[in-house]
Amino acid sequence: MKKDKRSGLFYSAGGLALLALLLIAGNFLVSTFKARVDLTEGRVYTLSEGTREILSKLEAPVRIRYYYTQGGNTVPVGIKTFAKRVEDLLAEYRAASNGKVIIEKFNPQPDSDAEESAALDNVEGQQTHTGEKFYLGLAVSFLDKKESIPVLSADRERLLEYDLTSKISQVTQAKKPVIGLLAGLPVMGRPLNPLSKQQPTEPWVIGSELRRMFDVKEIAMDVRKIDEDIKVLLVIHPKNITEEAEYAIDQFVLRGGKLVAFVDPYAYFDQQPDMQNPFGGNQAGSSTLFNLFKGWGVEIDQKVLADMTFPSGAGPRLLPTLLSLTQEAFARDDVVMAQVGTMLIPFGGSFKLKLPEGLKYEALIQSSKNAMPVDLIIATLSGEPATRGFEPTGKHEPIAVRISGKFRTAFPNGEPVPPQAPAKKGEELVAAPAPTGKHLREALAENSVVLVADVDLLTDGAAVEVQDIFGQRVVIPRNGNLAFAQSLVEQLSGDQSLMKLRSRAAFSKPLTVLRQMEAQAQQAYLGEIKKLEDARIQITERLQNLQKGRAGGTTAAAAVLTPEQQAEIESFRKQALETNKQIKELRRNLRVDTDRLELWTKVVNIGAVPLLVAIIGLILALRRRAKLKAATVAA
Repeated sequence: MKKDKRSGLFYSAGGLALLALLLIAGNFLVSTFKARVDLTEGRVYTLSEGTREILSKLEAPVRIRYYYTQGGNTVPVGIKTFAKRVEDLLAEYRAASNGKVIIEKFNPQPDSDAEESAALDNVEGQQTHTGEKFYLGLAVSFLDKKESIPVLSADRERLLEYDLTSKISQVTQAKKPVIGLLAGLPVMGRPLNPLSKQQPTEPWVIGSELRRMFDVKEIAMDVRKIDEDIKVLLVIHPKNITEEAEYAIDQFVLRGGKLVAFVDPYAYFDQQPDMQNPFGGNQAGSSTLFNLFKGWGVEIDQKVLADMTFPSGAGPRLLPTLLSLTQEAFARDDVVMAQVGTMLIPFGGSFKLKLPEGLKYEALIQSSKNAMPVDLIIATLSGEPATRGFEPTGKHEPIAVRISGKFRTAFPNGEPVPPQAPAKKGEELVAAPAPTGKHLREALAENSVVLVADVDLLTDGAAVEVQDIFGQRVVIPRNGNLAFAQSLVEQLSGDQSLMKLRSRAAFSKPLTVLRQMEAQAQQAYLGEIKKLEDARIQITERLQNLQKGRAGGTTAAAAVLTPEQQAEIESFRKQALETNKQIKELRRNLRVDTDRLELWTKVVNIGAVPLLVAIIGLILALRRRAKLKAATVAA
């Protein structure tokens, strides 16, 4: 009976109140400890090592003004959930900085002081489908410098830490980083030259953006030394580059400089006179870094890469060498590639890598396994001629790579001496130029370079659409091409700790299995088409041989089909019908499999998990009832 009284006391109102007090007291005691444990997949609430390093270098407080409209039904539910995760991340910044990051929260309501402050900080209001306005953005300030993220979007949640940390790094820098630009095309524009009769050109959009973000120094193709104040060297289409300039780049990398090089086996937008064509005409230019690539174990394929998983167009306009890449082609954990949604690679190449000891590479952009290099002569063909004889390599072909490690010089014999022109009669021979400095044989520390096997992706024709709106020149990005190039240079020119930032794990997981099934079916589909094409070619050859062997060989005789020829044609028709039937069956099975997978995914997410929780609860309730019944019987 005493046991029953104690049980009754425990389940009474007083007992529940006592339990609540114990929970509150326990929560208070636990909250006094500063330990944090992130048990989420991908550690989505843990700051990267690079962020912690940048925060540890802060010499004065950095203020983050966080604008979020709270209260009412103005903000959609999904945005509210995302905003809570932003607040959690800001709290991690404050804790990791030991008070050097100050978080100020504002609730911008219509006609409020907070709304005026948001406007001054360049934080933009967003409108719901009902026309109501809300704010979700922030501004980072340090002394008299300020950077803003006008709109925080859930689509960029994987990049939220990188965006925040890069803004903190930007406001704490004393001046713009200096970058060098060595280009074989007029990236920064071209003035009028009366001697060569070249027309002036406007800067490319990428050139204007680089000038806005950095202090850009243009470098000649025959440079002998890269200036010491240049942190990043951007090389674009280095055609006709001298051996001395390659040596200058070699020594620049060895002393710690960052290199981003865009080379191309088929630069479509660099049309050059075809010297081998007696009737004139133009051909696409090409570029490489021969000596450097040889020393680093890199070779650029002199063919154009075709990919049937990422082609542009359809039907007769299908162009498999104009690659429309999606995120499946990118290194998803790299912060640079995570900022790129899609890319357009016109007639790009690929790399073959056999790196020496001490170097390793990561593919930033790669083809699907349903790709192959094709000859330059058919690079611009479309439709059926472009896919004839297509045989995929069955492996990913690297289009852009990051090579890292401790580099060794590609010029073991030292600085090359530029060739000297022979002295004319009566003139003295000009002495060879003096060495530019101490020859480095090995890098002082580990470094990294980025190589991209395409130049055309940077041109305005491939990257942007320029419109004239009310007399104003408006640039609209077509894809993520410029974001890719800008992010690379921005990351390499900033605090080196930015290199250590990772892309944060996503809270939602895509159905990648469906995409893999579609790619496999497409590869099988192309295989069946190739079989049909091979059969058609064989039948055509048989018909030609039969016609050549007929007596007389007259035109009238050739127009009449023999029974043997008719049998061959009929056999081909039956084979074509059977192959088409198999293709239709393949596509039907693909739809059935994907529909079944989607159905079971919905069943598990919507029904199975709640059902499992209900079953566990029911089992626990039955067990408790059984125990109470047993205790009553025993009493």
